[in-house]
Amino acid sequence: MPFKVALQASPFNRADLFEDAGFEVVEGRIRTEEDMIELLRDADGAQVGTMPLTSRAVMEACPKLKVVSRLGVGVDSIDLDAATELGVLACNVPGVNTVEVADHAAALLLALTRRLHAAITTTKAGEWSGNPKLTGEYMRTVRRIAGNTVGIIGFGNIGRAFAMRMRGFGPARIVAYDPYVPQSTADLYGVALLPLEEVLRESDFISVHCSATVETRHIIDSNALGLMKETALLVNTARGPAIDGKALHHALTNGQIEAAALDVTELEPVDSADPLLALPNFIVTPHLAGFSPTFLEECPIKQAENIIHVLNGKAPHGLANPEVIKTIAVMRSGDPGRWAGVPDFSTALAL
Repeated sequence: MPFKVALQASPFNRADLFEDAGFEVVEGRIRTEEDMIELLRDADGAQVGTMPLTSRAVMEACPKLKVVSRLGVGVDSIDLDAATELGVLACNVPGVNTVEVADHAAALLLALTRRLHAAITTTKAGEWSGNPKLTGEYMRTVRRIAGNTVGIIGFGNIGRAFAMRMRGFGPARIVAYDPYVPQSTADLYGVALLPLEEVLRESDFISVHCSATVETRHIIDSNALGLMKETALLVNTARGPAIDGKALHHALTNGQIEAAALDVTELEPVDSADPLLALPNFIVTPHLAGFSPTFLEECPIKQAENIIHVLNGKAPHGLANPEVIKTIAVMRSGDPGRWAGVPDFSTALAL
C-alpha cells in the first residue's frame, strides 16, 4: 500500500514529486485545526504552511502521521514537544531563504538610516517644493552605517549573511550575541561575540535574527530597550515574539530609541488599531522578508524531499526535533505504531 501525503493547498506545491515517488497525494485548504485534522487524518506525511498550528491535538488525531514538513526555516508553528513524544519528525528547510531575509533586514536598516519612507511619502505629496524646511531636516538627519557599530542578535545562517552584507558598508565594528555559537565561528565573519547587555549598549544599529524559543521570547523587552542608545535603530526580521510590542511602543514614544523597522509582529497580521502603526518613527512590512520567486520555487521542492526521504529511510534536509530519533527507536523495539513498515532511518539522520 503506497504512502499517503497530505498537502496544504498552495499554487506552488509539487504534487508531481510525490506521485513520481509512488505516493498517494491529497490536497486541501486548511483554515482551522479541524480542517487540518480532516486532511491529515490518514496521512503518513504532511506538507504545511505556517498557519494554522500543527498542534498536539492534530498529531494525536492522526495516528499514521510520521513527518511534518513546514514551509521555510521556522518550526514555531509545530508543537515540537508533542511531535517528539508522539514520534513525529518536524522538518524544515534550512537556508532556503537566507538570502532574502538578510537582504530585507539590510533594506529595513537602510530605510531607517536614510529615512526613506518619510522622504518618499512627503516628496510624492509635493513637499520637496512646498516645504523646503522638511527636505532640509531630512538632509540633516539621514545617517551612514560606516563608522558605527552594528549589533546582531542571533548568529545563525541569516545573522551571518546579514553580517556579510553589513561589512560592505564599512561599520567600525560588528558585534553579536548568540550563546550557541563559538567565537572561532564568528571570527570567520569579522564579528565579536559579546554578552547581550554589551551588544545592546554598544550598538548603533541592532538587527534581530534569533529563532523563536522560550529563551528568546521578549528578548527585547523594556529592560533591553532601556540599555540601548537613544539614537539606536532596531530591526526585526526574525520572529515577532522576540520583541515586546508594548515596550517598543513606549520606547519609541518616549525617546528611548530613535526608530524601529519590523517585518514580524507579535500578532500577525498586525492589528490595524495597533498604536505602533501611528508612530512616525516606526515602519513595518507584512512578514514578507523570506519571500521571492526563487524561494517559492525551491521551498516546496525541498519540503517534498523531506517527506520522501524520511519515508524511504533517508535523512531530511532539516530536522527540528532530533531527539525524536530516540522516541522512534523505542517504538520500533516494541509496538512500532505509526512507524510500522517504514525503513529504519535513524542511521541516516545521525550522519
